[in-house]
Amino acid sequence: MYDVILFDLDGTITDSGLGITNSVRYALNRYSIEVRDNSELECFIGPPLNESFEKFYGFTKEEASNAVSVYREYYRKKGIYENLVYDGIEKLLREIRDKGKTAAVATSKPELFARQILDHFGLSEYFAYIGGANMNETRTDKAEVIDYVLDELKITDKSKVVMVGDREHDIIGARKNGLDSIGVLFGYGSREELENARATHIAPTVEDIYPIIFQ
Repeated sequence: MYDVILFDLDGTITDSGLGITNSVRYALNRYSIEVRDNSELECFIGPPLNESFEKFYGFTKEEASNAVSVYREYYRKKGIYENLVYDGIEKLLREIRDKGKTAAVATSKPELFARQILDHFGLSEYFAYIGGANMNETRTDKAEVIDYVLDELKITDKSKVVMVGDREHDIIGARKNGLDSIGVLFGYGSREELENARATHIAPTVEDIYPIIFQ
């Protein structure tokens, strides 16, 4: 049914929660904001960081931009590696490649970091393209990232493309680009969030992705 599978990174390929929340905590501490538990910061996993600082902590655009810079002080050194690949993901990627399909990454994380993470875990070889945001916090909107990746892959038939992600931003971004989507429940988004965003398919586990893309 699908020949090209686009993957979100955080909460879809890797469980990056610890590194992201530790980095956010580090940034908030610079603004004298104390957080009792990292679980309070899981809302930062997936969406563009600057938007999250504005939405959840009332930062101005300038404050949010500065907070992202502080966040990266920790993330570059430690947070990027406080990360784990979800069980079964590499096997799925290998199957996609072996069956002649194309996998690519479309993430709101800076492309530089996405490539470093996938290199670190030995997964870069499975992707025809790894696309993400610019370091200057442009091209962070998921719809823009998806459009950019489709352009890099020279995709003309969108009916054969599906976006896999764990948050509403992935589903909405796919829909804006005329793509089907698979909302996964093993990441950080709820079934309600993904269904409200109108995901084409819901996959509770990695194994549930198989019949959707290989049927």
